[in-house]
Amino acid sequence: MAGAVSGRLGAQRQDRAHHKFDATGEAPWVRYTLITLAVLFLTLFLFVPLASVFYEALRKGVQTYWEALVEPDALAAIQLTLTVAAIAVPLNVVFGVAAAWAIAKFEFRGKNLLITLIDLPFSVSPVISGLVYVLLFGAQGWFGPWLEAHDIKIMFAVPGIVLATIFVTFPFVARELIPLMQAQGSEEEEAAIVLGASGWQTFRHITLPNIRWGLLYGVILCNARAMGEFGAVSVVSGHIRGLTNTMPLHVEILYNEYNFAAAFAVASLLTLLALVTLGIKTLVEWRARKETEEAVIERPVGTAGTAGTAGTVRTAGTPLQASV
Repeated sequence: MAGAVSGRLGAQRQDRAHHKFDATGEAPWVRYTLITLAVLFLTLFLFVPLASVFYEALRKGVQTYWEALVEPDALAAIQLTLTVAAIAVPLNVVFGVAAAWAIAKFEFRGKNLLITLIDLPFSVSPVISGLVYVLLFGAQGWFGPWLEAHDIKIMFAVPGIVLATIFVTFPFVARELIPLMQAQGSEEEEAAIVLGASGWQTFRHITLPNIRWGLLYGVILCNARAMGEFGAVSVVSGHIRGLTNTMPLHVEILYNEYNFAAAFAVASLLTLLALVTLGIKTLVEWRARKETEEAVIERPVGTAGTAGTAGTVRTAGTPLQASV
């Protein structure tokens, strides 16, 4: 009798274990349905468009594809795009680090206003931001007559394109660093200052190693947006072939002229740049996550982020020697 009861109880436990799901689990058919829908969505709205870009670009042969890329106007657009990104990204890095440092490490009047201004490009249409520069620096703008009198060209020239690109891309670095630096606190910097380190030494040996992955992530996003920006640049560029056309603008002109092979050829180059950016971003995220896990494993329980003997502050494996 006892054996029969025990057997029934064991069978009931196995049956419950077979049909039991954890608090976050779902039935298998639900998971498979959601995965199938996600794959179908990505296929229709991501993979198929990407494949079509390269298919249209190469449909008339590699020779036609190459000729479209080495054509003088295309080379000028590629050069201008890289030049604008090379100017805008470093400037945004400087601004982003300075803004994040001020917001995360200090309390001051106007802090909330500064955060709001940093988020402004996210809420304003790029076309509107381009029109703002036209109203400021255009021929009929506030500073237009003075600029014309001194033969300074901003609108429909490279400086206007750089200004518009800087405006639409400057939140990326700051917005990546602000929450990271707030989460880290300021104890390590304060310890370095107490040990006699200068502000530059503290930044170079303490702050920068701690934020390097977040900074690199912000640079990647900023660079991707700078190379692909269309709206603001379209307003201030003037669409002058060979002079003020970036790659997105050049693609638009070629497509409007029904030169589809050349348009898709340049578009495929932009797509390749986007895929490379995505790959680098994924690598940075993986490295940052790996270092974080290793730091958690290696750090002894109960120790703070600042450790070492007298006169030494160690953070992220970088020693800072400071005389007291």
